[in-house]
Amino acid sequence: MIELLTADTPNGKKISIMLEEIKLDYKVTKINIFKDEQFKPEFKKLSPFSKIPVIIDHNNKVSLFESGAILIYLGEKSGKFYNKDNRTIINQWLMGQMSYVGPMLGQHHQFHHYNPGKSDFGEKRYFKITERIYNELDERLKKSKFLACDEYTIADIATFPWIARHDWHDIGLKKFKNLSRWYQEISNRPQVIKGYDPLNKGEVIPKV
Repeated sequence: MIELLTADTPNGKKISIMLEEIKLDYKVTKINIFKDEQFKPEFKKLSPFSKIPVIIDHNNKVSLFESGAILIYLGEKSGKFYNKDNRTIINQWLMGQMSYVGPMLGQHHQFHHYNPGKSDFGEKRYFKITERIYNELDERLKKSKFLACDEYTIADIATFPWIARHDWHDIGLKKFKNLSRWYQEISNRPQVIKGYDPLNKGEVIPKV
């Protein structure tokens, strides 16, 4: 049994989507980040930086923090979406999401969505970076069906929930033909639809 300690964020959704895709039994433990539950000592023992998500593999007595590390672990454990022949390029696109796509879009959310009007510099800077990311992903997806290669991998699972916040970005996903095609194809996967709502709030994936 896998226990997923999570919140309703793109990083949390990555793992619930992956767990649905690989069909492992799991249970969800909600961490209310708006009530600072991530800073409680018992959670900090599992996640030194006080970040969700965390998984506990109770069968193997293993706990992991950091969503990218968790995706790799689950990919290796299940033998799915982390093909040995493509791991070098999968790792590149996964790390690109972890170090660039997620953090930059996260900053855009902070300035543009949560705190509009507080920093003109911040809003303009991260709007431009987000627009550049859309262009870069679109260019990649012109050459490849999915991000790492022509098969769906953990790199796509990691990136998808961040693009699913496109209605917060005000970039206009429809303008990006290849990115829209990729987004729509993943949106239609039954496991993604289910995994997108890990807290059973009735949340649905935004349309293009």
